Amino acid sequence: MAVLSRRHLHRRAERSAVRAASGDPGRATGTGTGRALAEPTDATGTDPAGGGSATPAVRHRPDPERPIGLHFPNNFRWGAATSAYQIEGAAKEDGRGESVWDTFSHTPGRTRGGDTGDVAADHYHRYGHDLDLMRELGLHSYRFSISWPRIQPDGTGQPNRRGLDFYRRLVAGLLERGIEPMATLFHWDLPQALQDLGGWEQRDVAYRFAEYAQILFRALGSEVPVWLTINEPKTVVQNGYLSGHHAPGRPDADAAYLVAHHLQLAHGLAVQALRAERAACRIGPALNLHPCYPADGSPAAAAAARLYDGYENRLYLDPIFLASYPADVLADLGPASRLAGGIHDGDLDVIAEPIDLLAVQYYTPFYVAADGSTVRRWPTSEADWQQIHPDGMFDALTRVHREYGTVPITITENGLPTPDRLAADGSVDDPGRVAFLRDHLAAVHRAISTGVNVESYHVWSLLDNFEWAEGYQQRWGLIYVDYPTQRRILKRSAHWYRRVIAENAI
Repeated sequence: MAVLSRRHLHRRAERSAVRAASGDPGRATGTGTGRALAEPTDATGTDPAGGGSATPAVRHRPDPERPIGLHFPNNFRWGAATSAYQIEGAAKEDGRGESVWDTFSHTPGRTRGGDTGDVAADHYHRYGHDLDLMRELGLHSYRFSISWPRIQPDGTGQPNRRGLDFYRRLVAGLLERGIEPMATLFHWDLPQALQDLGGWEQRDVAYRFAEYAQILFRALGSEVPVWLTINEPKTVVQNGYLSGHHAPGRPDADAAYLVAHHLQLAHGLAVQALRAERAACRIGPALNLHPCYPADGSPAAAAAARLYDGYENRLYLDPIFLASYPADVLADLGPASRLAGGIHDGDLDVIAEPIDLLAVQYYTPFYVAADGSTVRRWPTSEADWQQIHPDGMFDALTRVHREYGTVPITITENGLPTPDRLAADGSVDDPGRVAFLRDHLAAVHRAISTGVNVESYHVWSLLDNFEWAEGYQQRWGLIYVDYPTQRRILKRSAHWYRRVIAENAI
């Protein structure tokens, strides 16, 4: 790895470690502390990820619910998303094994307030009521994840029947209510037994993942029309291994990119496993894409942004679509890197097994200075790593279409945390979420109008939940969860989203 890039990566990891130790485990992605600038600075540099110019973000209008007259295609699908460890609870019930997130969250100092996912939103016991709320919202699609240790407590061997039965009930309940299931095979909750053997640093775990995937394909078959393989491999790499403030909490830059390869290999093997079953369903990965813009007009900033984009986006897109890793990233890591040494003959062909769709998740852009550091251009949400820039959604979608072809795209995460409070009248007013979603949906509509094949949109998240290292401090849901009572309350954004779905328009 080049000195500049290595120094930057370690600096980013060190900042995160300092923040975690001070009680703020959120990822540091820019300079300064606290909220970003109240008034955004125009971004005028060329976007190396998108090939065009970064355009000013959509300004919030005074009334976030006022229709702006944008109608979506008649077959557009509307949904919401969750993940198993963040909502299910029932951590020790019905034969579920321990995951890396159980271990991590129970380790003192790892999560804000020592919070864990032991109970979370208690969805395991309340899923029937949650399904009724989905129907009340008018959802067409529900994107959820399956807990690997609930299916294979030790990550291998025969499946746990009680775990499979829970997901059979969940899928049946969705279909009874006319909601399409979209299942994610892996959303970060690796069985701890596999981590004890080396986790994703071990090539064999990718093959164990393919066996786990095959169990689910055979158990649920075509009742699940869309399967997603690996959720955000980049987040496992960066947060779990570069900074160490996510499970497994192992800051090791050399291990991180070997993990990236094995996650990609696991994706390809799962696609092959589905093809072998000849099931009448579709499959693809779920990638969080972050447009990377130069922080200024200098050639040095443009070069730094291009390399940053390599680590953020092309490292995951290129193997899937082009059967190769980006040359600039491989050169930066160097020929002796664990990534280079971990690529076996035929691996890239497996990773590039044709997919049926790409799940895109968008939260924030990056603005990269000449020295490889990042700066903030836009206001942030309560998650101080998240710059609110809706045009980044447009740039991410059009970039995929332009550089990787016309693969169908489903947006499987997009949202923000807001300071939600339960009012005396029992309501929850979150106009900031309404404005955020409206402006990002406007960017999606604009991408569709240019020819990008976006077929569905899923809000993150359906419910307030365990937000990883942030515990229960941040609320991302359309539905407020009163954790002491587990009562669910539709927020203002949920009522607004229901109208959007009914009208197929914003």
